[in-house]
Amino acid sequence: MPENLSRQPHSRQPLTALRNPVVLFLATGLLALVVIAVGTSALAEQAAAEEAVATARDTTEVLAHSVAEPAMPKGLVAGDAGAIDRFDREVLDRLLVGDVDRVKIWAGDGRVVYSDETRLIHDVYPLGEEEQAVLAQGTTDAEVSDLSRPENGYERESNGLLEVYTRIESPEGEPLLFEVYYSAEAIDTRQEQIFAQFRPITLTALGMVVLVATGLLWALTRRLRRSAEEREHLLRAAVDASDAERVRIARDLHDGVVQDLAGASFAVSALARTPDVPHSARGGLESAGESLRTSLRALRSLMVEIYPPDLHADGLVAALDDLLARAAAAGITATAHVTGAEHASDEAVALVWRVAQEAVRNALRHSGAETLSVTVDGFGDRLVLVVTDDGRGFDPEQRRGAEHFGLRGLSSLIAEAGGHLDVRSAPGAGTTIRLEISGSAR
Repeated sequence: MPENLSRQPHSRQPLTALRNPVVLFLATGLLALVVIAVGTSALAEQAAAEEAVATARDTTEVLAHSVAEPAMPKGLVAGDAGAIDRFDREVLDRLLVGDVDRVKIWAGDGRVVYSDETRLIHDVYPLGEEEQAVLAQGTTDAEVSDLSRPENGYERESNGLLEVYTRIESPEGEPLLFEVYYSAEAIDTRQEQIFAQFRPITLTALGMVVLVATGLLWALTRRLRRSAEEREHLLRAAVDASDAERVRIARDLHDGVVQDLAGASFAVSALARTPDVPHSARGGLESAGESLRTSLRALRSLMVEIYPPDLHADGLVAALDDLLARAAAAGITATAHVTGAEHASDEAVALVWRVAQEAVRNALRHSGAETLSVTVDGFGDRLVLVVTDDGRGFDPEQRRGAEHFGLRGLSSLIAEAGGHLDVRSAPGAGTTIRLEISGSAR
């Protein structure tokens, strides 16, 4: 038989969990913490790198304008050996300080006029665009050294260098390029020292976020719990009020109309057997008595629908038989079977009853079925209800009509009981309604 599944609870459960406000809040909070941690770490690392380079630039400017430029003798630019020797003896120790690995002074034509590596002095290498811009504008610039360039031939064994250059002037007034090389390892160490200063700020910020998020989560959880308790209280109050009204109506029917119909049925049947009644009238009286008994059975079935008289595990079979009395009166072959439900709680039995009631009511009203069966089976701690008819069926994807409104209205109670409901049908193939819940549902 082709089937269409109108409800797929297993696939919906993850979606339901994802719609839970607490889960969403926790997921959002965790994502926010990760973003903040990554973002602040990246920003702090970037700031530390910029600060380390800025420190190197400041050091270079101090060495250039406070050490090298004032002590530069005349003749250094012209390549005078005595001037170079005097500058080397008086200034070199004050230039090679801290993280400084190499010092070079360039003329505008690319000639090295001085270097702590004396083999470079008088060599000529073309200046790049950045160096020429510094000479022209008097700014300070920094970049990672390209150790493959010819002028860096004596630094190729290094693990990396940062070169910073600025402009100075010779005693003759000629602009020169003052260049200082810093060890990359030293710059990294300085960067780590600076970054270490940001780390407490980052951790403090994250701690405050966690603290605030925890407070908000606690408040939200309390509010949700309070709302759930209020909702449950209102639901139970509504159910209790409905049950009380059902009991009152059932009691009034039993004490009034049912008793009157029973008495009238007995009276008519007794009258039909009285010898004084003409034979021609006895058939009509027997027919009237049978009509009264049929109405009485229908009314009792209606009373069972309104409120079952003995709704617990042992009385479920009788309640279902009474529920199906209307089906039998309508000429439908109806059966009820209950197995393994002895240990089910009254709450679970009540929920099974309510779903069976709605399913049978829908079948009688809309299916046009010839047979109708209701089975309840207990499997371990699970209770399974199956209501099947051979009626006209329908397409669940195209017809979510009012005949299943009552079942949809029970969905929240089924979910709270940890169960799920399947409605399977196809045009011309009947309908099967299957409920599975915990046998200890509360």
